[in-house]
Amino acid sequence: MHGGFDIPRSHPRYESLVAREKLVEMFEKGVVVPQGLIAHGRGECFDYLLGEKSHDFALEAERVAAAYLLLSKRPVISVNGNYAALAAGEIARLSEALGGRAVVEVNIFYRTEERVRRIHEVLASAGVKGLLPPDCEKTRVPGLESPRGIVCVEGIASADFVLLAIEDGDRTEALVKWGKRVAAIDLNPFSRTAQKASVTIVDEAVRATRNITRFVDELSGASEEELRSIVAGYSNRETLSRAFKAILDRLSSAADSGVLTQ
Repeated sequence: MHGGFDIPRSHPRYESLVAREKLVEMFEKGVVVPQGLIAHGRGECFDYLLGEKSHDFALEAERVAAAYLLLSKRPVISVNGNYAALAAGEIARLSEALGGRAVVEVNIFYRTEERVRRIHEVLASAGVKGLLPPDCEKTRVPGLESPRGIVCVEGIASADFVLLAIEDGDRTEALVKWGKRVAAIDLNPFSRTAQKASVTIVDEAVRATRNITRFVDELSGASEEELRSIVAGYSNRETLSRAFKAILDRLSSAADSGVLTQ
């Protein structure tokens, strides 16, 4: 039962319907804003085009993100309303896999302190480790005037690597200009976020976070040399090119046959 609606597990789009119900439920609780529902619909459209699965280029980017999380001195996971609503449990498992190495910071565009507190409660209830308090000491991202520019001094401001999801492009660009390595989970390879991030993970947020956690577990015993080799061999431009090609190939196949296959 999700949001009062019983979704049968036999439904071919069960996961997608569950995600929608989670977002509606969290919208009613003040965690998600109306604009977040629109953003989810846009991302879901790209997930359709990509076949609702984690492609090899996404898995490679997720492995690189895991390597960065293990290499970085001050890794931070930035969480907004949609990410918390969809993946609080997965974020908790990732924070546990990292053994408390990563700080988790609530950061939102449509910002009120009440909404920050509500998102914090969702994450805390899920068991997220390293969660910064809503009343953390604040500063601003240089050159970013929107509310997304408000960050915690002990969080994003001090980070050398930031993992974020369902993000706006101006903040991603500003963080990179500020000297941060940024891994962005974004289903839309056309977005400014995808184009500006250091590592773009073209995958759905829940799948991506689960995959990153799995790679953290696999790489936890790797040497620093091996982790640096994984990071050094990565090309974000190549990842985006492969994502565009996957969409093009899938559309071409559908155009030729009239049938959309996995």
